[in-house]
Amino acid sequence: MSTTDILLWGVLPYVAGAIFVVGHVWRYRYDQFGWTTRSSEVYEKRLLRWGSPMFHVGVLMVAGGHVVGLLVPREWLFAIGIDEHMYHLGATWLGTFAAFLAVAGLAILIYRRRRTRSVFLATTRMDKLMFVALGAAIAFGTAATVVEQIIGGGYDYRQTVSPWIRSVIFFQPDIALMDGVPVLFALHVLAGLALIALWPFTRLVHVWSAPVGYLVRPYIVYRSRDKQQGMREGRPGWDPVEARSRKR
Repeated sequence: MSTTDILLWGVLPYVAGAIFVVGHVWRYRYDQFGWTTRSSEVYEKRLLRWGSPMFHVGVLMVAGGHVVGLLVPREWLFAIGIDEHMYHLGATWLGTFAAFLAVAGLAILIYRRRRTRSVFLATTRMDKLMFVALGAAIAFGTAATVVEQIIGGGYDYRQTVSPWIRSVIFFQPDIALMDGVPVLFALHVLAGLALIALWPFTRLVHVWSAPVGYLVRPYIVYRSRDKQQGMREGRPGWDPVEARSRKR
């Protein structure tokens, strides 16, 4: 086990995780007004109408597949009747379809951001860096699926990458599991860690925002200051024009 292996698979995940947590706390405390998607819909809608749904649906499918494939032990799937062949069939073809949606949607969004001048001018440096990291993670993951699973003889990452991730989560990193992992899978993991570290400082923070408060907040009551309609006396100097004319 080399020093590089220890740094990549034993140290880097915790560095990225620490930045992820501390970065979100810092961003929420000092930049709540920037906690937004920075929507550019007002500048251009035609391409956004196609690219955004494709990208978001694809990414949600990819995220769901990662949760099942990386965090759920294979024995648990066996217990509910999902055997190895069924899992790999679904993971390969559904994963490929999800990756196609995500890649196509991301390509449309990048093209739109580059070719629409108003949208491009509203793009920050962190936006550009986010697109690079996000694109790299999706590209390496797609390439690994196509090269290793479809074209190649297949690689069972549930015996290496998956248990390694679980060992990292439980603070007992088994670095030896990553020995011999195909390059594309390793690059996919590293790109994912880079994206995790960048996450708090980009528009991706909007993932954690949901209008849940609207469901429980009290009604907002608007009252007029007019004496005939309002609930209290108006302040001196703020009488309606008609009232002042009647007083004279």
